[in-house]
Amino acid sequence: MPTPIAADQILRLPLLPVLAAQGLWVRRTARLLPEPSGSRAGCEGQGPRLRLLIAGDSSAAGVGAETQAQALSGQLVQRLAQDYRVAWRLEATTGHTTRDTLDRLRQINGPFDVAVTALGVNDVTRATTRAQFMARQTALLKHLTGPLGADCVVLTGVPQMQRFPALPQPLAWVLGQQAARLDAGLRKVAARFPQAHHLSLDFPDDPALAAPDGYHPSPRAYALWAERLAQDIHAQTRARICRTSGTE
Repeated sequence: MPTPIAADQILRLPLLPVLAAQGLWVRRTARLLPEPSGSRAGCEGQGPRLRLLIAGDSSAAGVGAETQAQALSGQLVQRLAQDYRVAWRLEATTGHTTRDTLDRLRQINGPFDVAVTALGVNDVTRATTRAQFMARQTALLKHLTGPLGADCVVLTGVPQMQRFPALPQPLAWVLGQQAARLDAGLRKVAARFPQAHHLSLDFPDDPALAAPDGYHPSPRAYALWAERLAQDIHAQTRARICRTSGTE
């Protein structure tokens, strides 16, 4: 049975002049924030070894924070280093799609124990279909769990773009609907891999959680995200690491 056409997809054609004008306005007026300074690899903490890869787009890269210590990588490593010796690496770039990230990760060597991804916004803005997104995420997961050796992969859900302060209506609604479709596809892909877990982020409506550009997380949002990730990683890896290291 064919998939029903959603309301936002039906309305895109009549809304096209408005959406095009709003998209142009956002590009012209957007405040462009740099990727934060700081190390993108290191080894911190004591305890069982945990080899961590963080990969994705500008949010994975920490845009919205001034330093990597305030960004996702720094805050996640800080939490994990309380229990593990974390050998970590950040592979993330502003503007990257799932396909871009896969191409980048094909240039590095593993193995990693845990991989965290943050992708989807650029796939939405590049008009990636749900089928294309699922195929590319499947290829990414195969690479993470195959050549890169990760036996725990946390896929951060596609953000709720309708809540981005920088986006006007109806553009925010249209992009938000497409983001929700891609996120539903991401959940299905994650369910096919025993190593993978989809992490949904539903932050409260708090202006302090948005960066000054109204598009990226603030350091406070990165802290909430890192806490959720750390809890998830602990739950999925603690028993395995204890068994393999003989520390039980």
